[in-house]
Amino acid sequence: MDEGGLLGGKFLFKKLPDGLLDKTRVRCTICKAEFKYHRSSSSLAYHLRAKHPTESTSTGPRQSTLQEYGACGRITKNVREKLTNSLVVWIAKNCRPVSIVEDDGLREVIHAASGDECYNLPSRGTIVSRLHTLYGDQRAQQSSKLVQVRNVALTGDHWTSVNNDNYLAHFIDNDWTMQSLALTLSKTEERHYAEAYADHFLNVANEWKIKDKVTTLGTDSARNMVAAARLLPFEHMPCMAHILQRTVTVSLNDSAFERALAKCRKIVGHFKHSPANAQELKAQQAAHGHQTEPLVQDIPTRWNSTLEMIKRIQRNKSGLTKIKSNHFYLTQQNSKVTMLTDQELDRLQKLEELLEPCRYVTELLGGERYVSCSMVLPALCHLFRIMEPSDDDPVYVLRFKKIFTTDLAQRRDSSNLTWLKIATALDPRFKDLKCLSKDERREEWASVHDLVMSETDAHQPSAQTTEEPSPKKSKMSICLLGSPDSDTEEEEDAIDCCLNLYKAEPKIDIGECPLQWWLKREGAHARLAPIARKYLSTPATTVPCERLFSLSGHIIQKKHASLSSDNVNRIVCLSNWLSAKKD
Repeated sequence: MDEGGLLGGKFLFKKLPDGLLDKTRVRCTICKAEFKYHRSSSSLAYHLRAKHPTESTSTGPRQSTLQEYGACGRITKNVREKLTNSLVVWIAKNCRPVSIVEDDGLREVIHAASGDECYNLPSRGTIVSRLHTLYGDQRAQQSSKLVQVRNVALTGDHWTSVNNDNYLAHFIDNDWTMQSLALTLSKTEERHYAEAYADHFLNVANEWKIKDKVTTLGTDSARNMVAAARLLPFEHMPCMAHILQRTVTVSLNDSAFERALAKCRKIVGHFKHSPANAQELKAQQAAHGHQTEPLVQDIPTRWNSTLEMIKRIQRNKSGLTKIKSNHFYLTQQNSKVTMLTDQELDRLQKLEELLEPCRYVTELLGGERYVSCSMVLPALCHLFRIMEPSDDDPVYVLRFKKIFTTDLAQRRDSSNLTWLKIATALDPRFKDLKCLSKDERREEWASVHDLVMSETDAHQPSAQTTEEPSPKKSKMSICLLGSPDSDTEEEEDAIDCCLNLYKAEPKIDIGECPLQWWLKREGAHARLAPIARKYLSTPATTVPCERLFSLSGHIIQKKHASLSSDNVNRIVCLSNWLSAKKD
């Protein structure tokens, strides 16, 4: 039987009375209809598609028509447009180099995925042009977000190595969601004077039309940044991560741990600079069932790298001790690198226990997607408790704790305590203010009371000067109406009632989100809600700025060296904005 078994057995040749087959006529086995057959099954296939679509099957490979060949395997204009836009979003969001569209490997991937061997990737000029368009559209969306909010916290930082400034805006939107968006990344040529920094902050605020909305300005504690903040009409919020960095650094420099740390650095250098020594360490790690990992050299400007160096040496001390017993001492060029003694390892263990809470607090305060400002004072209170002297502490631990608490207390007092205390009071996790003394708690609630009064006065309609003067009241009516101060007294009582209602609310767990609490209870605490939205939006650190600098410094500067500073700004901002959409 030919023609693919007459389309898969769905048709049979007509059987004559004498038992022979009539090869000119076929019969459908489904509906018994008869058809003339002239060596072509196209009419039979049409019958199956029209009358029996569920029984219709492919007839196997056949030669494509010219029209079908042109349509099959070729990317259409609409798909080509979508593909170009997707490439632009990918390049911006993941900070890929624009020149990647000239990559043969990417072209082969697109060809394999689309089946169109004739497709050509868009040119670099097309990608850059589309990036400009995408930046314009996304910037308009970010601007519309800022228009809808009353208060914006601004953070900024400067990288001397690449002469870049970057600025982020932080706010809580109408849905009580913490938002953080990049405003600009600009290249600076002038000297780093306070006046220049102040001008940069004002220019950014004016460019985005948020000058009247900016509440706080977050920077590190560098002298020029602090001086610049004094020149601006915004509250200054020093970076708490920078404060902790300085405190830990001062404590380490004036402690009895330095000798053991110096030994650690020599040991790390011994294994880091010699492939043979590094291989021997790997062998010992495998022999002791430890994870294969290199030792870490600390960096003076990052105390957490010192903590990581200590941790890795502690994890690998059995392997290092074995290497020591094999060689008695390690040699690095012509100098002996002695191993740590048991006493020094014990000191490092105690230092790790002292630094670990600092690492936890630094990471806790460095977030940008959740409230962090209200956690500063409770977190510092936790550190002060950790650093309280104990009878079991050796002398060198007592010395470290004393230096640490003295330095941190001074830096805490020089921060913006007023703002931090109000933010803590308006966070339902910490509204009991246990991190403050009883006297400070009373003063703080008095400050919140004054803020509510100011908020009320600011939203009261002003008297209309065009109104007709009211008729003169008699002396009797004046006496009955009472003193003009009665309205103020009633307002004071209403505010006290408002605060008492808030304070009576049960405190929520430390792991719960204060913004979700405010979202559900905004109506019940309508007078406090706008103040809470204002104070809780301020970040505790400038770590988000440093993350943006890492993006611009380590990725953009290497992969987009040929781009102008304006295009670098567009890609960095787009990466921030598009990534925020995913969250």
